[in-house]
Amino acid sequence: MNKSELLELYNSDLNTLLDMSEKYMTNNIEFCSLVNARNGKCSQNCKYCAQSSHYRTDIIDYPLIDKKEVIKAAKEAQKNGVIRFAVVTSGKSPDEENFDKILEFIDEINKIEGIRSCASIGILNEEQVKQLKAHGLKRFHHNINTSKSYYDKICTTHSWEDRLNTCKLIKKYGMELCCGVILGMGESVEQRIEMALELREIEPDSIPINILMPIKKTPFENYYGKIDEENILRTLAVFKIANPKSVLRFCGGRMRLSDENQKLALKKCVEGILTGNYLTTTGKTPDEDKRTVLELNKKLINNTDLIIFQ
Repeated sequence: MNKSELLELYNSDLNTLLDMSEKYMTNNIEFCSLVNARNGKCSQNCKYCAQSSHYRTDIIDYPLIDKKEVIKAAKEAQKNGVIRFAVVTSGKSPDEENFDKILEFIDEINKIEGIRSCASIGILNEEQVKQLKAHGLKRFHHNINTSKSYYDKICTTHSWEDRLNTCKLIKKYGMELCCGVILGMGESVEQRIEMALELREIEPDSIPINILMPIKKTPFENYYGKIDEENILRTLAVFKIANPKSVLRFCGGRMRLSDENQKLALKKCVEGILTGNYLTTTGKTPDEDKRTVLELNKKLINNTDLIIFQ
């Protein structure tokens, strides 16, 4: 489908739209989890982010955590039915010392039975991607965040193309790619359609859907009303229709949807959940998410992947 066709679908009857997206669904739900391995002091000026050094938010900064903490978090995630576990670090790109330690994290995570390693550590060069591949990283997470046409309204310290180049390198070296967006940052409906089509070109294995949780003292602190629940559902449905082979994944901000609409999305267009807490916001517990999966008569895919996020 082209942009005009997807836009027409977006504006069609909601139930009809959701029923169409359901045609591309499996009955599976997979859990992933993360450890926030380095927090704050990021040089980039992304207007949504509590971790940017450009804004005086109230988060606690800390350097890269110890390997023992990462392994403890990974093993706990495994017990909770997580199949992907991510190590996430703040910053545009990892420096040499931190990158070497992250490679050690990946080595240890890969030793945990039933867990697949993931990483979200920023913009990478080709040599770094080669090393991640050599250490057995299963999946890399790197969002486009918004459409190319809107990116300079979100961030000016790096470009949309910088992010795309990292995604291309990950695919070039044969790793899985997790690449998604943040909704509700002031983008137009047309730009949400653009995101869906841009992701179709990228062909990620997983599309994490974040919904902006406005953070005090960031430029977007008053952006709560930029998207409502109905338009979140419409966007999810269009994303699934445009990207039928990709797993749409609930990530940060899904608590902006009512429990009823979260369940509706999991029935109609979403097949993955980042369970537990996120980077600087909270989510649902794994037990709560397991109960939802059972209630929906979905199949929880157990212990095949683990992710570490930025």
